[in-house]
Order: sequence, then structure tokens, then C-alpha cells
Amino acid sequence: MKYILLLVVVLTLVGFNYYKKTKNKKAALGVSSIYDFKVKDLQNKEFDFSSLKGKKIMIVNTASKCGLTPQYEGLQKLYETYKDDGFVIVGFPSNDFLFQEPGTADEIASFCQLNYGVTFPMMQKVKVKGSKQHPVYQYLTKKVNNGLQDSKVKWNFQKYLINREGALEMVISPKTKPNDAAIISWIEK
Repeated sequence: MKYILLLVVVLTLVGFNYYKKTKNKKAALGVSSIYDFKVKDLQNKEFDFSSLKGKKIMIVNTASKCGLTPQYEGLQKLYETYKDDGFVIVGFPSNDFLFQEPGTADEIASFCQLNYGVTFPMMQKVKVKGSKQHPVYQYLTKKVNNGLQDSKVKWNFQKYLINREGALEMVISPKTKPNDAAIISWIEK
């Protein structure tokens, strides 16, 4: 009986240590800022976030068949207004919410240009939630990676504000319009 109890204790400790190690491996990406990421844009060209050093960045997950899709217009206006002041928007199309971004890279690029005149950088379609979540969104949504807070991408057009040092500074609700006073104040400070 003593040996069985000892065996149970040992197996429990081994299992706990294994769980702790695998949990931490899954959680921590080993990056220090957004500048550590390279992704592909809609033209399948590498986009290196380190090229944005010193700029304020808004990362937003987008969709072309969503009730919030008209935010593209506000995002483009915001980008045009502040791009010369060290501000950039980076869009990540995603089909994660009710399949509202079904298009190919070419279809997404065409839609954005024709309907909203989008000129800010647009990346390839990614998963922003779930087990196949893109590493950029693992960084944005997990405190262990971003150092600020845990968050969930609630819907299309959620906004993540990155400061000039490449660190996450604010998470903005999908329903908050791009010209909201809090966003403008953050850009201008």
C-alpha cells in the first residue's frame, strides 16, 4: 500500500511538471516586441515589422462581408491623416467570424482598393483565434508574450495599438470607430 501511494505521488509530480513545461512552451513565443515578426502581405511579399521601428502601429483584423466593413473607410482616412507623423495601420484579413472574409488574396486586395481606396499595408489572411492562431495574434492576445494583458479577439475590426518601441499599449473594441477620440489622442500624444 505504501508503494502504491508513493508511486501515485511520484507520477502526480512528474505529470504536473510536464504540464507546466508544455503549458509555458505553448504560451511564450520568445519575442520581445512586434518588431520580431515577419509576415506575408497580400502580394505574397515578406513584410518585416522591424521596418516600422519608431512608428505607432495599429493592427486590425479585417473582413469584407461584415457589418463593420465600412470601418475600412475610417481606417484609410486615419492612415492618410497621420502616416506622415509616424503612424501606420497593418490589416490582417481573417475568416474567423461567420466566414466573413472568404476571398483569396487577390480578391481581398481588389475589394479593399476598389471600395475603400486602401493604401495601408494588408497582410495575407490569418487565423486570429483558436488552435491555429497566427503568431502575431498569439503575441497580441497573451500577456506572457506582450507583457500588457490577455485579450480575446472578439470580432472583426478589433484594434491593437503598438507604441513606438514595438510594445502593445492598448486593445480597442471592434465597434470603436477609427476616428474615436481615444485613438486620435493616442496617435497624437
